[in-house]
Amino acid sequence: MDFTFTEDQLAFKEAISRFLMTEAPPEMLRDIWETEDGRSPELRRKMAEQGLTALSVPEEQGGLGMDDIAWSLLTQELGYYAIPDSMADTAYVAAGLLKSLPAGTHDRDDLLSRVAEGSIRLAIGHNINPLVADVHLADNILVEHQGEVHMVSREQAGYERNESIDSSRRLSKISVNPTAQSRIVDADVGSGIWAETLNRGALAVAGQSLGLAQRMLDLSVDYAIQRKQFGKPIGSFQAVKHKLADVVGGIEFAKPTLYRAAYALANNDPRSDLYVSHAKLACCDAASVAARHGIQVHGAMGYTWEADLQMFMKRAWALNASWGTRDFHRQRIADDILRDDADIGPRYTFGE
Repeated sequence: MDFTFTEDQLAFKEAISRFLMTEAPPEMLRDIWETEDGRSPELRRKMAEQGLTALSVPEEQGGLGMDDIAWSLLTQELGYYAIPDSMADTAYVAAGLLKSLPAGTHDRDDLLSRVAEGSIRLAIGHNINPLVADVHLADNILVEHQGEVHMVSREQAGYERNESIDSSRRLSKISVNPTAQSRIVDADVGSGIWAETLNRGALAVAGQSLGLAQRMLDLSVDYAIQRKQFGKPIGSFQAVKHKLADVVGGIEFAKPTLYRAAYALANNDPRSDLYVSHAKLACCDAASVAARHGIQVHGAMGYTWEADLQMFMKRAWALNASWGTRDFHRQRIADDILRDDADIGPRYTFGE
């Protein structure tokens, strides 16, 4: 079995990286954060023109028909550049939910087409998240209610804005009164769809966290080279090297868990819950270590507004509990591997 990415997948990742490097430098992100909405319609339009919103929409609805594996690459770039937009919520998580709806479901194809062209924002109200991102700009909100899937417009939902430690996060507590008119599918169908949605949301967080970890490592390495003490770059001191080596180790151990989880989701693996929770924990841990050691390398100045490190550090902190807390994901892992009949061992990883 070939575990490497294809040339097309790697070229895609590199193209997105070059695009975001140009269109979303840190100084631009600071300007976006300070606006009332905290979002840039121009950046969103450019991302749609690059095909990012069409990535996982089926070709029949004008999309590119790519899968979770492609998103495991893209979400890393969204994290690496700390993109202040909930595009992954619409183009990945919501698109995945809409694709899972039974064929012929009212407005399904139209919504997917609008996602592909970038003309709609969708917020996701899953019960695992007490706060919902970007409700203030959403055209529609997909809401879980006792396993059912409901959709309401922003005007039909009440919401109260909630401040976040990450200035780019625009979170709200929503209040929705589900009705028969707002219900898209019942609980018999919806419960499975919401389970997949939870996994895609957690995988999106894992990918962004891994990208954040890599960016914080790069910033710390650059600073360790430039900052001098006793006439030498601080990166030449063993204590600093050990800190940065710990970050590298965390990132390298987290990468395969992310890709394994993406593979599981893309192939409807019955143990997807296990792999996604493993990826979420490993990638968030890598980001946490990168933030902690990055601050130790930078010193107190790393917390200041002028330092880029604080932007990525705060995003990592804010995402840590999104789409499931650490306790939630640890419990899912325990429920799987501690079963009496658990399939444990190398031969179960990808099948015989």
